[in-house]
Amino acid sequence: MVSAGGLALLNLPNLITIARILLVPIMVWAIASQEMAIAFFLFLAAGLSDAVDGFLAKHFGMASELGAYLDPLADKVLIVSIYVSLGITEAIPRWLVILVVSRDFLIVGGIMLAWVLGNPLTIKPLMVSKLNTVAQILFAGFVLAALGFNLDADKVRLVLMALVAILTLLSVGFYLREWVRHMGVTTPSR
Repeated sequence: MVSAGGLALLNLPNLITIARILLVPIMVWAIASQEMAIAFFLFLAAGLSDAVDGFLAKHFGMASELGAYLDPLADKVLIVSIYVSLGITEAIPRWLVILVVSRDFLIVGGIMLAWVLGNPLTIKPLMVSKLNTVAQILFAGFVLAALGFNLDADKVRLVLMALVAILTLLSVGFYLREWVRHMGVTTPSR
C-alpha cells in the first residue's frame, strides 16, 4: 500500500473506485454508439463495484480519506456523464439533464463559494439527496435497459422521470436552506 500524506492510495476499495471512473468513458462511447445493452451492463457493473468497494471499506477496515473523496466523485462522474450522454442522444429530455447536472454544479459551487468567503462548509448527504441519487440511478438504468432490450414501458419511464425531477428539486431546496443557514445569510427586513 502506498501512502501520501496519510492517504492510503492503493487499497482494494480505492482501486475498484478508480476502475469505476475508468468505465465511464466506455459507457459514454456505448451510449453514443447506440450500444445500449453494452452501456446497461457496464452501468450495472459500475453499480455493483460501488457496492463492493463500500462493503470492503466498511467491513474490512479499508476506509481511507482518499476513498471518502473518490467514491462520491466516481458517483457524480458516472451520473453526470450518463445523463449528458443520454440527453445528447435524445434518449431522455434535455430539461432533465440540465436539472440533474445543474443541481450538482450548484452544490459544488456553494461549497467553493463558502470556502472562498472563509466559511468552509462540510456537506453531509441529506436523506432527500440519497433518495435522489437512488432515483437518478434507477431511471438511468431503466432507460438503458429499455433501449438496450427494446422494452416498452413508457409509463414506468414517466413515473421514474417525474420522481427524479421532484427529488432533484427538493434536494436543491434542502441544500440551499443548509447553505443559507451555514453562511448566516438573512433576508433584509423592510
